[in-house]
Amino acid sequence: MTLARVLYISNMGDSVRAWHPGVPYVREVLHATFERHSYPSHTHADWTVLLIDQGAVTYDLDHTEHQAVPASITLLPPHVPHDGRSAVGGEAFRKRVLYLSEDWLPAEAADMAASRPRLLDPAMVTAVKGIHAALSSPADAMAAECGVLSLQSSVQSHLRPGFTHTHDAPLARRLRELLDDRLLDSFTIAEAANILGAHPGHLVRAFSKAYGIAPYRYVTGRRVDRARRLLLDGVPASEAAVESGFHDQSHLTRHFRRVLGTTPGTFAP
Repeated sequence: MTLARVLYISNMGDSVRAWHPGVPYVREVLHATFERHSYPSHTHADWTVLLIDQGAVTYDLDHTEHQAVPASITLLPPHVPHDGRSAVGGEAFRKRVLYLSEDWLPAEAADMAASRPRLLDPAMVTAVKGIHAALSSPADAMAAECGVLSLQSSVQSHLRPGFTHTHDAPLARRLRELLDDRLLDSFTIAEAANILGAHPGHLVRAFSKAYGIAPYRYVTGRRVDRARRLLLDGVPASEAAVESGFHDQSHLTRHFRRVLGTTPGTFAP
């Protein structure tokens, strides 16, 4: 999943880590801590989803001053100038940033976001944290992609109160059949959407509504179930992981424990 990675640590205590994760819509990921740096006014070609983990940031967006603080998400639209600095002089701030391609949201959303950049919904904060967690492992690319698509839906509802999505049970069933057929393959929701002739975001919404679970969790659960049966048949955990579609044994163990509450070794004869 990770295509390029840059690590920078200055002598002044500032640190920056950035990479291209190779996940649809995600152009770049940035994790940084700044003690002294202030951003001058600048623009991005992408949507910026900012999560503050420590401290607070004051910034000007479209000639209006705002603050980015923990327990909230800041959404900065493409091509709108903004700056950034610590809200408390001399105090460091730590942030995590997703740069999402301009087509992640419709063009008209930019003006709405410029006037309402702070998202206070705890579910959205949790979703963004989950995306960053998934992006830390190449094996969890589909989880990150589903998170980005679910966030897309939540942000549109925030920017357009009263906005509703249509349900599509037949499409959800077709996606489930595709996931079952390709259970051991590595592929993206974007690829599935292309096969099924649907928008990726609509695909995730339809599946989650129909089955009460995101597509990546469905796939993970099916893979854990397959690995469990292989382990009971005497297949070593390292082989069971590969034969069930997991990246490696540690990837299997992490999800096995989450789903079943124990390690693969428990099911070894």
